[in-house]
Amino acid sequence: MKEIDKLLDSVKRIHFIGIGGSGMCPLAEILHEKGYILSGSDNNESNILKRIRALGIPVVLGQKAENIGDAELVIYTAALLPDNPELVAAKESGIPTFERSVLFGAVTRKFNRCVGVCGTHGKTTTTSMLTQMLMHAGEDPSAVIGGKLPLIDAYGRIGKTDLIVCESCEFANHFLELSPSCVLILNVDADHLEFFKTIDNLINSFSKFADLASDCVIYNGDDEKSRRAVSGMQTKKELITFGLDKGNDWYAENVHFEHGAFAVFDVYKKGELIGTAHLSVPGDHNVYNALGAIAAADYVGADLQKSMEGMGQFHGAGRRFEELGNVNGITVIDDYAHHPAELLVTIESAMKMDYNRVWAVFQPFTFSRTYMLLDDFAKVLSLADRVVLTDIMGSREVNTWDIHTKDLADKIPGCVWFESADKTSNFAEIAQYICDNAQSGDLILTLGCGDVYKIAEQLLDKLQEKYN
Repeated sequence: MKEIDKLLDSVKRIHFIGIGGSGMCPLAEILHEKGYILSGSDNNESNILKRIRALGIPVVLGQKAENIGDAELVIYTAALLPDNPELVAAKESGIPTFERSVLFGAVTRKFNRCVGVCGTHGKTTTTSMLTQMLMHAGEDPSAVIGGKLPLIDAYGRIGKTDLIVCESCEFANHFLELSPSCVLILNVDADHLEFFKTIDNLINSFSKFADLASDCVIYNGDDEKSRRAVSGMQTKKELITFGLDKGNDWYAENVHFEHGAFAVFDVYKKGELIGTAHLSVPGDHNVYNALGAIAAADYVGADLQKSMEGMGQFHGAGRRFEELGNVNGITVIDDYAHHPAELLVTIESAMKMDYNRVWAVFQPFTFSRTYMLLDDFAKVLSLADRVVLTDIMGSREVNTWDIHTKDLADKIPGCVWFESADKTSNFAEIAQYICDNAQSGDLILTLGCGDVYKIAEQLLDKLQEKYN
């Protein structure tokens, strides 16, 4: 038994440093539901913090040594710097401290069946979709999701069975802390190269995660890098493939799109027609996500017809093409896309829908990703009718790359960019610019994994003032 597992059997008071992160919140919700006494801190106000406080968990804005209080265990986000005053105080006091993924691993070991959903793109959508499918089929799973599932209005849940569905992120090899019985690999693409350095290293990490599966690996048979990852495993286990090619165990045929965006397709398992899937999330990429989720639902023994019914009722996770409002014919949608491949499928899906103009309002995330993928970002963002850029959100990084928003804006024709001189938020200025220039029939897409959603919220307020 690992140290963290032993501690969870003996402590009651746990403090979360950076509790507002999308990866921290669901674990806090699960531990709160299990009866632990929690506290937390963060640097920026957010909707997640509002939700956590509503559960009765005290959260302090700003991080000071005294915030750890009488905690017996401290969990911290990976974005934390080593000199964080709370982390330093906890270590000096002898309080056990663990990075969030270590706690996550301990949570997975409390379940006999753990489906670890991984991949460079689509993890949150697929984890959410699969959770909703299993719930609709009466399986009552627990779940840890990197976004809010509207069905449960939460980022995680505790079920009464031995089954848990977990979004499993490859960043800094965090998913290698988990103990899955089944691994679902959606795709493998170049990302987090500031850590992995090479695509081969990244693929090798996915191989190691697949090796952790005690029983089964379900993977995208159409994706060359996913196939390489599975071929690199050191241990044998059941392998199940999905994709559009008929050579996969699960595949789709007769794919077409309703309203230009929502896929309908026949689902086959080893040549046998299982049924017709009707998706309520846009984009052809979600055909793959759905096939992976169907294969996983079948593997854990869920009723397939009920699972597919639940899939049809899934309208997306929070911040995944989430419609926030419509004022005077101007639609505002928020999406978590922060990698060129994710931006591509999101913008392309939007361009196929019945809008006059599509605005891409993008907040670049991390200096390293922006620097390494600059041309890819420019190419994809240029597909939109109008492009607006914010400051780069550096998060855990220092700008040693000397990369700035202007470098990206200069590569996008007609791009408008906003860079604040004093690094305070200028979201109100951006929201006002869009409000002044958007027209009825336009779609405003706020894009990025930081706090760009605040622009969408402020824009809706300004549109309400303007037109109502």
